[in-house]
Amino acid sequence: MTATVIRGSRNIFKVQADDELIELRIKGKILRGCEGFYNPLAPGDSVEYEGRLITGLGLRKNRFARFNQKGQAPQILAANVDLVLCMTTPQSPPFRPRFIDRVIFEADFAKIPAAIICNKYDLSEGEGFDPDTEERLEDFIRIGIPVFRISAKTGLGMDDLQKMINGRISVLCGQSGVGKSTLVKRLIPDIEIKTAAINEKYSRGNHTTIQACLYELPDCETSIIDTPGIRRFVPERVPPENVIMYFREFYPLAGKCSFGLSCSHTEEPGCKILEAVHAGVIHQDRYESFLRIRDEMEGTGIYPDYD
Repeated sequence: MTATVIRGSRNIFKVQADDELIELRIKGKILRGCEGFYNPLAPGDSVEYEGRLITGLGLRKNRFARFNQKGQAPQILAANVDLVLCMTTPQSPPFRPRFIDRVIFEADFAKIPAAIICNKYDLSEGEGFDPDTEERLEDFIRIGIPVFRISAKTGLGMDDLQKMINGRISVLCGQSGVGKSTLVKRLIPDIEIKTAAINEKYSRGNHTTIQACLYELPDCETSIIDTPGIRRFVPERVPPENVIMYFREFYPLAGKCSFGLSCSHTEEPGCKILEAVHAGVIHQDRYESFLRIRDEMEGTGIYPDYD
């Protein structure tokens, strides 16, 4: 028999089997096909089971993950999804474009379409709003990433977002305090889910979601996977020279520099990446994100939590 993982951790998982939510355990200590990962299963996974034991992992069409530095292995946040939604806010908590860059990088690596949700937009004109935020959001649109300016609290912009996610399985990713749980509550009014206010002293969110969970919307055709808040998103490990492949506006220029694929894109004459940065074709912030992620893949860069 087969079922879909709703949530779980370690060796115990809640799964949806037909119309029934049941609790299963993995048979044995290791599930075949899950070797090398920090966690064996994630919401969205299809599993085979007998009795109350998970006996096998179904074929994954994709997986959205991050690198777990403690476990030194990829941690799967969601599986078999159609869309990655990176959620942020204009100012509370502060807008972090490099966090978004990392999520988009991972989505492109996993070959999953991505979009940005800028929540609390009804408060965007208040004191402390950074005018550069709008400029960065427009640049994301320019390179082909949809942006939804919404308020999960008031309903602003929700119609367009609803159209985007209809009929899809989406995974919601963002820092604590951006309003992920509030958005789920807006989409599924009858759900029991905790929300919390921002820590005003540190301008950071408080954790309310402790494990990723798959929720089905009332139309029964749309699902969303809410994930715990992440202070710093570390993408999966790729060879440093391959980082350029997952920056969509960089990739068409790969190998076209005077020094070809050996170009470091930092100082060489005839570097097409640097020329594009100077011409405004590549945003300076995106270029900085590219260098930082590449440094991390080389093991030469360690940056603050709020990168």
